[in-house]
Amino acid sequence: MTQVRYTRNLFLRGMCIIYVFAFLSFYIQIPGLYGDNGILPVRTQLDLKSRAPLLHKLKQKPTLLWFAPYLGLNLEYMLDVLSLSGVVLSFIGFISQRFCTTLVFALLWSLYYSLYQVGQTFMWFQWDVLLLETGFLCILVAPFWYSRNGKISKPSDAVTFWIIRWLLFRLMFSSGVVKLTSGCPIWWKLDALSVHFESQCIPTPLAWYAHHLPTWFLRFTTVVVNVVELVIPFLFFFPNRKVRIIAFYTQIFLQINIIATGNYSFFNFLTICLCISLLDDQFFYKKKSKNDSHNLVKYLSTILCILVYAGILYETYVYYNLEITDNWTIQSNIAFTQEQFDHVLFRAMPVSIYIGEASLDITAVNAIINSLITVKGVRNKIITTLITGLYTVAVCSIFALSIVPYATLHQSHNATVPARLRQIQGKVDHLRLVNSYGLFRRMTGADGRPEVIIEGSNSVEGPWKEYEFLYKPGNVNNSLPFVAPHQPRLDWQMWFAALGTYHQNPWLMSLAYRLLSGQPEVLALMNNVENPFREKPPKYIKASLYRYHYTSWSQQWNKQAWWTREKIEEYFPIFSHDHPPLIEYLTRMKIIQDKPAFKVTNEPLKLLLDSIRSIICKIEASFLLWGVYTAGCAITMTSYSTSILKRK
Repeated sequence: MTQVRYTRNLFLRGMCIIYVFAFLSFYIQIPGLYGDNGILPVRTQLDLKSRAPLLHKLKQKPTLLWFAPYLGLNLEYMLDVLSLSGVVLSFIGFISQRFCTTLVFALLWSLYYSLYQVGQTFMWFQWDVLLLETGFLCILVAPFWYSRNGKISKPSDAVTFWIIRWLLFRLMFSSGVVKLTSGCPIWWKLDALSVHFESQCIPTPLAWYAHHLPTWFLRFTTVVVNVVELVIPFLFFFPNRKVRIIAFYTQIFLQINIIATGNYSFFNFLTICLCISLLDDQFFYKKKSKNDSHNLVKYLSTILCILVYAGILYETYVYYNLEITDNWTIQSNIAFTQEQFDHVLFRAMPVSIYIGEASLDITAVNAIINSLITVKGVRNKIITTLITGLYTVAVCSIFALSIVPYATLHQSHNATVPARLRQIQGKVDHLRLVNSYGLFRRMTGADGRPEVIIEGSNSVEGPWKEYEFLYKPGNVNNSLPFVAPHQPRLDWQMWFAALGTYHQNPWLMSLAYRLLSGQPEVLALMNNVENPFREKPPKYIKASLYRYHYTSWSQQWNKQAWWTREKIEEYFPIFSHDHPPLIEYLTRMKIIQDKPAFKVTNEPLKLLLDSIRSIICKIEASFLLWGVYTAGCAITMTSYSTSILKRK
């Protein structure tokens, strides 16, 4: 039986780390985003004064925030309680394997889902739903309790861990497919990376250097990305473990490069965690064998692995017209049309489902056989087989449900999904148990990255002074940051806002009003050090749309500037604090309310929560997240060293 116990435990502890990042990053931003004086107050989502039964409220919007009155808290403080509870639970699971249990992961999923329910536009990111889906699967993967002396996998472990691999496949393959099915000419011309490093939301300092790499190299790298996302995922289910291990390395290599050049919250760390499903315990504990027949199998396995990847390299050479030129550069062009790709995708999608189904069937049958053969005692055999059967049914159900969002990759297959299956998936869709994925469907910023610059003034005639954000581009001389795994959600939404109009991003009206009010909770989400209105808020606010470009090599070294920019147009008009249309709109959205907020009656708990926040808010967000992670690693290593010394 393939051992996955150590690998499973590593995955679960990795998930605890991701949860720590997610909850802590969210907690830092609660007052400015969701507080009573925040941009999108959480009180607009729930009415605590409603006299409806609790069960009716939970059915209407399933979130633990409804329990705020029972703790004597308002919704803002309840958000603090849920976030901090998530941080504590996940941190304990991070430092101690015995807490990586089904119950703990069920609680973590419930807490994050409760936050997601009221997160509004600031939590509508693919990594949020990916965390919810992965977190739910962890409930199946995790054991009911942790056996300190258990060193052998249970038969059901292989089945539950398989569904993580299927999620990884859907994530990576979908991300590759949407790039080409979108018809985006930048992807089809292999020019995506020539644009991406400059146009992505929050670039790292290395992105500036990556942008200036030779064009031929960036085009070739785009080819590599296509192959890693479109072809390699099919090898996740290959019977040869060496093939799967190399597939693991290719995915890790891609994710590390993305982390180095872009700040994508905890997304890439979560993807790396999912990649652990491609491994088994033998990867960490290699056994040497002197058996000649065993060595022969290893040699044949290696040859098969070489043949598989040699075939992929050859097909890449053919379908991307790879050619080494006289000056030792690599020329590349896509050698197939959109119609040909659509035809291949039409055939590949059912094949991928059949491959997944066959892999699951084999895994499940092996698990049940192992339940009957390896387990000693008739009673234990029956119990283990029943448990394995129940887990198999659960995994098969999730696999079936996942086909519904997966089929949306191709319109023809989307129409062939059984109506009953679609109906069942629709009933649980709000739980985000299975989701569709696909990042960078279309490349933006081909002519430069658009940026919304907010300006304030005490006179309509000016002078106008710019507000600076903590991480997104603004001042052309400000350095580029490393901020992941923290996600500054306001900075991210400003990036999306620049791709549309302020009418499509109504939360901007609330942001403008909070700046005109000088609201400290919202200003804390921005660069207060360079705030031109620290003493008194401005009388007027407006926003302009700019187009940013990276500086050239010579400009950067001579002037120490990272960007050049040019003004395009006005983004939203001048607003004042008492601007009637603005006040009317925010009142209608319940962001401005005349009635008093729900009163906090639990003063001791309120005092404790205020004390915690007063300490945490003094630490820069990304530094705080990595500090907590480092502390967890130190505690884990100390505990591990202590246990070794006790054994000696």
